[in-house]
Amino acid sequence: MKLKGAPRAFARTAARIALLACAVACAPAFAQDFPNKPIRMISPFPAGNVNEIVMRIVGDKFKEVTGQPFVYEYKAGGAGVIAAQTLMASPPDGYTILLSTSGMTSINPHAFAKLPYDPVRDFSPVTAAIRTQLVFAAHASVAANNLAEFIAFAKANPGKTNFASFTAGNPSHFAGVILNQLAGIDMLHVAYKGTPPAVQDLLGGQVMTAFVPITSVKGHVESGKLKAYALTGERSPLLPGVPTFKELGYPKMEIYAWTGFLAPAGTPAAIVQRLNREFTAALKQPEAQARLRAIDLEPIPNSPEEFAAMMKADTERWRDAVKASGFRAD
Repeated sequence: MKLKGAPRAFARTAARIALLACAVACAPAFAQDFPNKPIRMISPFPAGNVNEIVMRIVGDKFKEVTGQPFVYEYKAGGAGVIAAQTLMASPPDGYTILLSTSGMTSINPHAFAKLPYDPVRDFSPVTAAIRTQLVFAAHASVAANNLAEFIAFAKANPGKTNFASFTAGNPSHFAGVILNQLAGIDMLHVAYKGTPPAVQDLLGGQVMTAFVPITSVKGHVESGKLKAYALTGERSPLLPGVPTFKELGYPKMEIYAWTGFLAPAGTPAAIVQRLNREFTAALKQPEAQARLRAIDLEPIPNSPEEFAAMMKADTERWRDAVKASGFRAD
């Protein structure tokens, strides 16, 4: 029997083995003069996404220190799979980096039956970048003024409550799934393609509640158009009067979405360490920290080893929520 894809698959595998062999053999030479050309930075988001601020902060500082700029490529779509495959096809020499999301490394392994990459096998962690929490917000007309009242309302009205996420298969989706489990309610999930349309329909009353970033609804909460029931992380100065789920008796609702930087598997350790040193230094700048926190992005730079452990723990934590939701990305 002739397998049409076999020659192509074999060629890809052979090419990757050759790249890895070269990377190992040439590691000392690479490390000595790295970087001597621009860094290709791949984003799984379209241009203009809020995470571009993170890349620009790191890129600007990197150029200042090394003289080499970032060249940005936007590979949006496919739940991050397109961007991840672009990194996999790149030489493991430190000159191609991916801005990865928690969904790409921690949720996709459970949501795809045939994910074309393995986050552990195919990537080298460089550093975590930022994390952001979510706010559970409701339309002003909902007959509940706090989380306890909403849960009581949902229990008294089975099948009549819902929540929006800014896309299926990410923390804003599974936050609702976990709340359903913990509170014993049955909110219907309504998925959107991005935060703006989700917030627009929340304001219009087409959906009752939503798990969304704080900055997307802050003004609407302050004006009284929306109610904010709880935060999935810590108390925030952006909405100082809103309690956390943990304070309200739901510690398992501590949920963050995060991004971090990955290199191809096989990238020499000395180069990964150099990238880590420059990237974390950029994220630790006081002005960078202030700029990011002002839009509710918490800088969380760490070591490659700490980032690897963080991804592993997050992958394990999302397993049950994805399974309970019945969600499949393919």
